[in-house]
Amino acid sequence: MRLTFFGAAHEVGRSCIMVESSSGTKILLDAGVKLGEKEEYPVIGDDELKDVEAIVVTHAHLDHSGYLAHIASTGWNGAVYSTKPTFELTSVLINDYMKISNPENVTKAGLARMSKLFKFAEYHKLFRIKDLEIKLLPAGHILGSAMIEIKDGSKKLLYTGDFNMRKTKLLDPAYTRDLSSDTLITESTYGGAKDIFPPLKEVTTNMVADIKETLLNGGKVIIPSFAVGRAQEILLILDDYLRSGKLPTVPLYMDGMIKKAMKIHRHNVMYCRDELQKRILMSEDDPFKSKNFVPIESKAMRSKAMSEDEASIIVTTSGMITGGPVVKYLQRLASIERNKLILVGYQALDTKGRELQDGAKEIELDGRKIKVNMSIKSYHFSAHADRNQLLRFMTEIKSLRNVFIVHGEENKSNELYDAIKGKYNAKVPLPKETVIV
Repeated sequence: MRLTFFGAAHEVGRSCIMVESSSGTKILLDAGVKLGEKEEYPVIGDDELKDVEAIVVTHAHLDHSGYLAHIASTGWNGAVYSTKPTFELTSVLINDYMKISNPENVTKAGLARMSKLFKFAEYHKLFRIKDLEIKLLPAGHILGSAMIEIKDGSKKLLYTGDFNMRKTKLLDPAYTRDLSSDTLITESTYGGAKDIFPPLKEVTTNMVADIKETLLNGGKVIIPSFAVGRAQEILLILDDYLRSGKLPTVPLYMDGMIKKAMKIHRHNVMYCRDELQKRILMSEDDPFKSKNFVPIESKAMRSKAMSEDEASIIVTTSGMITGGPVVKYLQRLASIERNKLILVGYQALDTKGRELQDGAKEIELDGRKIKVNMSIKSYHFSAHADRNQLLRFMTEIKSLRNVFIVHGEENKSNELYDAIKGKYNAKVPLPKETVIV
């Protein structure tokens, strides 16, 4: 097999890897964009896309799926394989991305064609793309997320995409039973030497205590979140604490694309943990439709949520403060000391979320300079594997010889490389680098 890394090499974002079989079949693993101060796309030319037979998408987040709209706009007419939830969530996220960014490389016709290219694949069910045998395995990252197993004759490749090794409110951990592969392509978002996550129970307890303190002081808590995955996790946690009385009864607003994503989760609950399915089917207690959730459905309602002199919790997009409703909330509420911003996900370099996480006391949002007097807290509710889990995952794979490290800031990828270079034939590939395995 021949591998070419068109994105996510020495960086987080624009995941896109070409796999070419021994007989010349070419497929792409993911097709993402990189969001930040400027948008970046995979370094694959439109002429190179013509030879691509199919694209297999691990999950719906834009850094893995956002380039599909451009590819469809070139007239490419191959097949896009994913799970059903990934298709549904990708359609929602890309349409929202179009409204916010309006990228020049996407046409209306291409956007309309994109959804017609999808073919659904189920976990553990083998399908073929010419001479390649492919199987999707649960990744535990977000709803419908998958690792991709590819067999080319006697050679086997496993691509993790983004994956998580611990159980969450929504999902079971990544699948690890009976794995075998010659080659692994692994993410390294949290591959740094110090990237060891504390237990989720400890993180949750500390975050809830922080929220309670702010609410009792009459403040508003803003939680920027990815619309898919993280928002549902946080909302279900907060709902439990509101129901139990461990948090004071206040409005729990959700804004942005979160409501649509909640509906997709509910319609695809069979992809969630058994406990969640049983809770809905056996007790008629639907956690996705809690009475505590207050969806923001108009600009007037958003203005009311911001201006009312009452304590509240606002879960809103976008998770890295690169756009979306969170910008409006911060423009109005960041200067008020009793308010609090809680970051619950990864904050990429060159994003406003990263600036705030690093202690910025003034930021520019939509051309306006905003003083930041509210307190900023970060809590790890990551849907990625941490360093120890990344290392443990490798030991679960029989016959593993080659490891390619992608999807991480350069220092984190290099630190993970240093930890495994004596055990495996390891490499941190460069952008557009081609290797043969």
